[in-house]
Amino acid sequence: MAATLFISDLHLDDDRPQITDLFLDFLRGEARSAPALYILGDLFESWIGDDDDAPLGLRVQDALAELAAHGVAVYFMAGNRDFLVGPRFAARSGLTLLTDPTRVELGGVPTLLMHGDTLCTDDTEYLKFRRLVRDPAWQQNFLAQPLPARRAFAAQARVQSREHTGTTRADIMDVTDAAVRAALQEHGATRLIHGHTHRPARHRVELGDRSAERIVLGDWYEQGSVLRVDGEHVELAGLS
Repeated sequence: MAATLFISDLHLDDDRPQITDLFLDFLRGEARSAPALYILGDLFESWIGDDDDAPLGLRVQDALAELAAHGVAVYFMAGNRDFLVGPRFAARSGLTLLTDPTRVELGGVPTLLMHGDTLCTDDTEYLKFRRLVRDPAWQQNFLAQPLPARRAFAAQARVQSREHTGTTRADIMDVTDAAVRAALQEHGATRLIHGHTHRPARHRVELGDRSAERIVLGDWYEQGSVLRVDGEHVELAGLS
């Protein structure tokens, strides 16, 4: 049986067309042999609403729908850049929306899936912004604005994000051990898969009476990054 695939943090954007091409080739190639593809957030650099008519978003939705039509189960969990992905996007793309976090059984291993931003509990400035933009009233007001206004807001938000990243210590923007352990224990999981931090690696987590594993997915800024899980075989590798 082919491996179940996990990706995140592609940050698809018109400024990096080669990464979009790499992703579309991945959907037409390896992904078609997989039983399932999980996208754990930040598929796009920004997503301003399901009514966005920009060509990039439409191309990606069509490619995902084509993959789903081949019998691959496609799942999407929102990240901090595309939290406005909603039912209209899901319907056009043929995918299933997941809440964050979601627990699944993967090869008999209870596995917790997250985007990862809520694990960065020391980054209080970001978490304050997250609470604001995840508020239903804020989202309703934002989506009521015309597309040009929303695009301008998204562009400014990207500038502010880069400034925050450039002036905040790296350890503050990483996950905290306490948040990781709490999430694993709350959901009874022995494996955690997440993205967001752009630090691909596999980590052992001690939970007192048992141990667990945390797998961090890589970003797609310079190349692709894919986690393949097939039974006991787990591989986190680049894609170019």
